[in-house]
Amino acid sequence: MKKHNNFIILLVLTVVCAIMIIVTTMNGDALSPVKQAIGTVLTPVQSVVSKLGTAVNNAILESRTTEEIAVENIELQATIDELMMENTRLEQANVELDRLRELYKLDKEYGKYEKIGARVIAKDSVGWFNEFKIDKGTDDGIAVDMNVIADGGLIGIVSETGPNYAKVRSIIDDSSRISAMAMQSGDECIITGSLETYKSGRLLLQDALAEADIKDGDKIVTSNVSSKYLPGILIGFATEISMDANNLTKSGYLVPVAEFDNIQEVLVITTLKQQ
Repeated sequence: MKKHNNFIILLVLTVVCAIMIIVTTMNGDALSPVKQAIGTVLTPVQSVVSKLGTAVNNAILESRTTEEIAVENIELQATIDELMMENTRLEQANVELDRLRELYKLDKEYGKYEKIGARVIAKDSVGWFNEFKIDKGTDDGIAVDMNVIADGGLIGIVSETGPNYAKVRSIIDDSSRISAMAMQSGDECIITGSLETYKSGRLLLQDALAEADIKDGDKIVTSNVSSKYLPGILIGFATEISMDANNLTKSGYLVPVAEFDNIQEVLVITTLKQQ
């Protein structure tokens, strides 16, 4: 409203000035006193008109500039949002690529076994992946008791199948029990799943003979005598091995090579131990 009033005042003063200017430009001595008087009045009026014109012009420019800046800010924010989304997609792609590279290395490490890659689509428990579901099933050749590997070693075993899915019971589950051996010596032991001990990142290593050469830091792999697990798959590393109270056996803990808090892709070995 204020800008509108200024514009009207400016218009009126401009008209008055125009009339005065016309009079002052007319010839004739009779008009000289009038010209003088008009000139005296016109000078401050012109100054006011000039100031009002500048103010109105600045207001218009400021309004345009503000609108342009607002439009530019919206466009700039849209560009920033798009770049952030693209950056997030690239970061996710890089993380996924790193995981797939690790799976590829694992695939080469156990190259003698046929495998199928699968993605984790659900888990049956809160927190760790002690039981989870993958997106491959009987239609893809998956069967119960097939071994599942990821993240450097053994993850678990297929416990249930459907046409387009399978359930995996991981080695940290309380019902998991694996015949294992020390890679260096071949001496045997049992790795028992335990959600309680996995709170500190360990599983139970049990039933090793007193004379067994199993010591802290040894690699523990699936043994040849396991009924369901294929031999030679890395499970983890022995730790805190000590003699049991009966002096007949040793026990301790195993630190799994795999982590069970965020499993996204796995390899299912399609060879069964019975075969």
